[in-house]
Amino acid sequence: MSAGLRIPDAAPGARVLAFGDYRPARVVTNDELAQTVETDDAWIRSRVGIRERRIAADDEGIVELGVHAGGKALANSGLDPSDIDLVILATCSAESPMPGHAAQVAHRLGIDAPGAFDLNAACAGFCYALATAGAAVRAGSARNVLVIGSEKMSQWVDWTDRSTCIIFADGAGAAVVTGSDSPGIGPVVWGSAGDKWDKIIIADRNASIRQEGQAVFRWATTAIAPVAAEACERAGITPQDLAAVVPHQANLRIIEAIARRLKATNAVVADDIVHSGNTSAASIPLALSRMIERGDVPSGAPALLVGFGAGLSYAAQVIQIP
Repeated sequence: MSAGLRIPDAAPGARVLAFGDYRPARVVTNDELAQTVETDDAWIRSRVGIRERRIAADDEGIVELGVHAGGKALANSGLDPSDIDLVILATCSAESPMPGHAAQVAHRLGIDAPGAFDLNAACAGFCYALATAGAAVRAGSARNVLVIGSEKMSQWVDWTDRSTCIIFADGAGAAVVTGSDSPGIGPVVWGSAGDKWDKIIIADRNASIRQEGQAVFRWATTAIAPVAAEACERAGITPQDLAAVVPHQANLRIIEAIARRLKATNAVVADDIVHSGNTSAASIPLALSRMIERGDVPSGAPALLVGFGAGLSYAAQVIQIP
């Protein structure tokens, strides 16, 4: 008879201890873009709701952005770098495919020999990474996990293409996940529409991002609200119980359509896209971190996170606000 395997002691639940964010210093307004492409402030705001966005400096890549956000989340959590044993970096804008960037971020933060990997689910990446972190904690594979969404979308944008250069931007957001006696991260609802894989695409290493805006808009405004509602149901709450709804900051019209269909009448709905643009996997932690810092949402209350984008991939979960 073969010997049985030992299962490590695991936490019954997982929760987010703290968030952190980083926004590059350079602000690019709609009026500035109008100097190089045929557009204007009113046209951009009417279509995507963006007034300005942040663009990283030449010497700021996803590692540097991730270090800033991860360091802030770590400081806010009260943990030491030695307490972190897993680092997950969600990104779809890596400068190079190999090696991964999570280990570099960990090293720069003084985290010694953690498990470390990059995760690419595009704009849904942070929600995928957060679900993975929670599962690792509950399985006993990690004690404390640093989850980062870091993107430098500007290096993949054709700045002469009006349909994309007005949308995408740079930044990073992070969260620290730890064990808890009760669930602080609800069940994830995730999936994909692989038949629409070509609606948002970077074709090869020499290409720029391209998207079929109307097709993505129709998909997001019809398919995502039911996913969000299911995440609430699996977490045992109603949309009316939510204190915050934090969708991926893709387009203000999409965000507002999802919120209307969800009928989360008591929730503050994140609109960070107005001043930060679309930062893909970074957008959800960027938005929620700012909401927490401003005191817009109460600690301990439920917040719904909803990521969706290229792939087409999506994921949603309810968390307790740290």
